[in-house]
Amino acid sequence: MSRRISTFCDNCLWVNFHRIIISIYIFEDITLSKALPDELQAKFSEIRHQITTRLEHFSQVKVEQYFYELCFCICTPQSKAKNAYLVQLALQNLDFRNKEFDPTPLLRNPANYIRFHNQKARRLLEMREQYVEIEQVLRSDDSPFNKRRWLTENLKGFGMKESSHFLRNIGCRDLAILDRHILKHLANCGLYEEIPKLGTKSRYLEIEKDFKNYAADLNVTIDELDLLFWSYETGEIFK
Repeated sequence: MSRRISTFCDNCLWVNFHRIIISIYIFEDITLSKALPDELQAKFSEIRHQITTRLEHFSQVKVEQYFYELCFCICTPQSKAKNAYLVQLALQNLDFRNKEFDPTPLLRNPANYIRFHNQKARRLLEMREQYVEIEQVLRSDDSPFNKRRWLTENLKGFGMKESSHFLRNIGCRDLAILDRHILKHLANCGLYEEIPKLGTKSRYLEIEKDFKNYAADLNVTIDELDLLFWSYETGEIFK
């Protein structure tokens, strides 16, 4: 009799143990599904289709347009994205790719003012001179990660953020664009106790990895979260 009671108790403990494990698993799954703050989750549900459409648009950008997307990303740092876009359109209308002229007046124009316009105008001219080589890299079958590394090592003034931004805008995926808005939201979402600082390339890659893991836990991509965070800050989905 005592042996039967012992066996029965052991079975009960085994069943209860598995119930606890299952409960923990379910609780963790529920927690992960709510890891995005409520206001961001609501926003994401509202605009997810628009985000998907925008990402599909990026993937359809033609090779002939890469040059001007690069112009846009050279102009964006510390300037309004809409102003950089107006400059991009102006350069395209003036056939900057094939015609030699100084773009400084365009960048200096109050209607689409770009900060550090003299320096960025020089960067545009330098980029145009080496664009044949740049396009060869972009057309290659190399991974987006390696293309980004090449851009940061060979294109003057182009860091990890700018290279990631440009590659995302021509259809590459899974590269983090770690600007101040994204870093702030990563902290707000609980990945960090305070807004993380970049500083080095290795630190950038560490934060990018954390961002990817967080997105994977939510069953979304960092590209979707990037546009969500940007839209939440600016009120629109741009590029």
